[in-house]
Amino acid sequence: MMKTRIKSVKPLAETKFLSLYDAEYTNKKGNTKHWAMASRKDKETLRAQIFEGKKEKIDAVVIAAVHRTLNKLVLVKQYRVPINDYIYELPAGLIDDGEEVFTAVERELMEETGLNLISIDNAKRPLPIYVSPGMTDESIALVYCLCDGEASTKYLEDDEDLEVILVSQEEAKKLLNEDVKFDVKAYLVLKSFAELGRDIVL
Repeated sequence: MMKTRIKSVKPLAETKFLSLYDAEYTNKKGNTKHWAMASRKDKETLRAQIFEGKKEKIDAVVIAAVHRTLNKLVLVKQYRVPINDYIYELPAGLIDDGEEVFTAVERELMEETGLNLISIDNAKRPLPIYVSPGMTDESIALVYCLCDGEASTKYLEDDEDLEVILVSQEEAKKLLNEDVKFDVKAYLVLKSFAELGRDIVL
């Protein structure tokens, strides 16, 4: 039996933060097929990963942060163009070129929420996690941490429209039962926080 493998990758549309590619591949029956896929990577990087075995760079950080003083989980309620609505998410952002994962966590936490990174749960090693592998090769590092300070949105970019929301364990339980939109990562962390409280980062 043949293993499915990509034979070639052709750009369909390229933008600064996201590109669309046509991946030509051979399926398990030996037939040539095509798959449209989105990627954060430029075509040279993507081709090097697929055909030359170049190590994959994690694209983004997603931050499961508990406020140390208030004992609350940090969420953001952010407008997202593809759904034309606001959705509950965890603070997150792309990793800059040459930037370490934990440096990106500290930077993005401050930029999106105004909160200071206090400590990272090193027991939960940040490995690449794939968010929607049927559509994109985007990978994230889900990082658990403690933070402190006063929430603020003064560091947001012009196109970021979000509200910082700190939820207690009891508020988390109630929020899970509300008719609102959740990012899947935020939903799973919120569910864990509702059950375990700040123990999710200890």
